[in-house]
Amino acid sequence: MQQRIIVLGAGYTGATAAGRLAKRLHRDDVAITLVNAEPDFVERVRMHQLAAGQDLEPRPFSAMFAGTGVELKLARVTGVDADRKTVTVTGADGTEELLEYDTLVYALGSGWNDGGVPGVTEHAHEIAGRPGALRLRERLARLDAGQPVVVVGGGLTGLEAATEIAEARPDLDVALAARGGLGDWLSDKGRAHLRSVCDRLGITVHEHTAVTAVAADRVTTADGTEIPAAVTVWTTGFAVHPIARATTLEVTETGQIVVDRTMRSVSHPDVYAIGDAAMVMGPGDKPLRMSCASGVPTAWQAADAVAARLTGGKLPKVPLRYFNQCISLGRRDGLIQYVTADDRAVRAALTGRLAAGYKELICKGAVWGVAHPLIGLPGRPRRVVRQPAGSDPAVKASV
Repeated sequence: MQQRIIVLGAGYTGATAAGRLAKRLHRDDVAITLVNAEPDFVERVRMHQLAAGQDLEPRPFSAMFAGTGVELKLARVTGVDADRKTVTVTGADGTEELLEYDTLVYALGSGWNDGGVPGVTEHAHEIAGRPGALRLRERLARLDAGQPVVVVGGGLTGLEAATEIAEARPDLDVALAARGGLGDWLSDKGRAHLRSVCDRLGITVHEHTAVTAVAADRVTTADGTEIPAAVTVWTTGFAVHPIARATTLEVTETGQIVVDRTMRSVSHPDVYAIGDAAMVMGPGDKPLRMSCASGVPTAWQAADAVAARLTGGKLPKVPLRYFNQCISLGRRDGLIQYVTADDRAVRAALTGRLAAGYKELICKGAVWGVAHPLIGLPGRPRRVVRQPAGSDPAVKASV
């Protein structure tokens, strides 16, 4: 009987895990099902480009996983019963289906976080996913010259959104509201370059500014200041998918699934969680930040651990560390901030066109890895020996 492996979510982490499992495990021994609501892959790291009016290359899963043995089920995940080992999904036609699994890889990721700020849900736009980015794209296209756009959030997403919009629409009055100083986590060189880019693009930066309310035509800050905003873009962080919190899985206060070093749930050994959905501790005993840079290595680790436990192989240890932060500042500029293993900025940074090219290579490399799941991994698929889910295999061979 085949081992039933279900992967929930086909973002960077879920799609990577499904493809890696298909490469690691013999097709006769496993049935890998990838559940996703959309039929094609979404390059989430490019949502600011989509919102600014650029078209992205379609990447249908039917082509990406052709010949891999991975079955794609187009459906929305509506429930997980970790005790009965079932997943409830709902198709586009409203039909509900119950899927049974032997191993579950939970990669439902995250969406935007309104922070509980009044007016955000009603009046602000988000770029945490394609629907939100397309709505913002349509709204920006309708703006007349001179109208104000306020991007709230001074993290990586906010910086990329503000600079992309300002470059694509120099006729708009773009502002950025940051709770702290502009790029205050960067090196001196990184901060100086970021400030020069904002100046060049005409972006008004409101530093040490907390937005406490959003209306249709303005945002209000903690000190009562009102900043005009025909469009508000909310980029203050992400919130994990709510389904895990409704299960018996052990989760954190933020709803992330608590996992061990192999990405396996500490409460349910048949469940693995990866990417934004997992609470993963990195170097310095610090939680990994929600990002593609964090998520893909967790997908590698989980897939290799699942394969090792099913085949009697050696449990892997994928390095979970950071090397740099890659920030696009429009299409012709960028910033590569080199960091320590636990994500603290060092003095070195790459800037300008060279940095923009570097970031583009990173983005293309990430999607290439997802789109070519059977290329690049050494070794042949291994046969399943069906060990108990709760036990670690003897060390026999590396997967």
